[in-house]
Amino acid sequence: MTFANVVTTFAGAFIFPFLIRLCWGKMVEVWGPIGGWMAAGFIVGTTWTLTHGVGVIFQSGAAWIDMAWAAGAGLFTASVLSGDNMSKGLVNGFMALIGGTIGGFILSCL
Repeated sequence: MTFANVVTTFAGAFIFPFLIRLCWGKMVEVWGPIGGWMAAGFIVGTTWTLTHGVGVIFQSGAAWIDMAWAAGAGLFTASVLSGDNMSKGLVNGFMALIGGTIGGFILSCL
């Protein structure tokens, strides 16, 4: 993996949790439950297209990287840095690890 691939992969993995933290809550606050659905479509759809469709993230080998890993790590880091309860974040991070692992396993079975 070249240095440029490392930089673009890191940037692609940063964009997803950044948009979740920045936009999702505000969209739900303004538009209610439909805002959550719109955020899901906008944030997840746009970042998936950017990272996988356009090719910002570079994957070497046969391993799949699920977006739950990036979201879990990024949101946990943001929560810890903003002074939130770390123990709640650890539970969420652990669940994100489980979800990412299960997602990767299911994809490897296809």
